[in-house]
Amino acid sequence: MQNQKLSFVSKEQLLEMMENKENFKLVEVLSEKSFSEGHLPSAINIPAEQIEGKADALLPDKSQAVVVYCSSFTCSASTGAARKLQEMGYKNIFDYKGGKGDWQAADLPLVR
Repeated sequence: MQNQKLSFVSKEQLLEMMENKENFKLVEVLSEKSFSEGHLPSAINIPAEQIEGKADALLPDKSQAVVVYCSSFTCSASTGAARKLQEMGYKNIFDYKGGKGDWQAADLPLVR
């Protein structure tokens, strides 16, 4: 299978998707502890190491857009999770590289 290109979204693109109520899933790939300490609005939690075991149940529509994120630009968990989801047959995967750090730096709210 040919590698799909990885697509990245910016904070502004993600905000636009949220504002327009686009049909997508937002997935934090950090630990459950990190997720419970604060996550982006409407996000669900699938820790990166659990993607293979949980994605089919939590993300049943493989054509739906999925945005994954982790802690910051230097965190590689979201990129790894995005590639894993692509390998599993998901078609519309986006990586929000800035993650939680970028979100908070812009004074945007986390859900606790």
